[in-house]
Amino acid sequence: MQEKKQLITIKGTRDGLTLFIEDSCSYDEAYYDLSEKLSINRPQKDEPVVPVSVKLGNRYLEQTELNQLTELISNGNHFTVESIESNVVSRQDALSWMEDSEIKTLNRIVRSGQVVEVRGDLLLIGDVNPGGRVVSTGNIYVMGSLQGIAHAGFNGNRGAIIVASYMKPSQLRIADYISRAPDYESEGVYMECGRIDEKQDKIVIDRLQVLSHKQIDLSGFERRINNG
Repeated sequence: MQEKKQLITIKGTRDGLTLFIEDSCSYDEAYYDLSEKLSINRPQKDEPVVPVSVKLGNRYLEQTELNQLTELISNGNHFTVESIESNVVSRQDALSWMEDSEIKTLNRIVRSGQVVEVRGDLLLIGDVNPGGRVVSTGNIYVMGSLQGIAHAGFNGNRGAIIVASYMKPSQLRIADYISRAPDYESEGVYMECGRIDEKQDKIVIDRLQVLSHKQIDLSGFERRINNG
């Protein structure tokens, strides 16, 4: 007689419990099996609350199913669901991720009063004049003169950088960090980058060479350039 396949595997870790849900069965089968296991192993009332991580494997669940699963695990079991992880994402999430990771290439001059805003990295072949503004969720590369405002990582990405052939901005912003133009007259600098220095807790202007020394990951940018 063939042994019944185990649909739910529970493993204890130093951080709590991890539930592995077999992804080859139906959601209803997995839900029923988990319900049975939880009813048999229900903890005592005086036991502390245990954090639980759920691993779905190659299974995608709708929000209603995620809510059902969370309620099943949490309700009266002294468990709290810390995370539910899946190897599968929805088409909408995949398209959103692809848009955020794309590089947008523009060949133009951003003049005073103009704003260019993109999702993903921005490669601008042209100048950002004083009073002009460029904004992106990722990195900003200006192959020209940056004399206006550049805001990289505006959705909170503190690892974003700003690169310009000629760096003399009126303001640099990365995530929630702001670096204003110096009060004194500056000649500007060539082929420099702006990045967040965590130790100094501010935006600093550095030579491009520091990107490799600081192990800042530009592989995604390089891959997208090479692949067109």
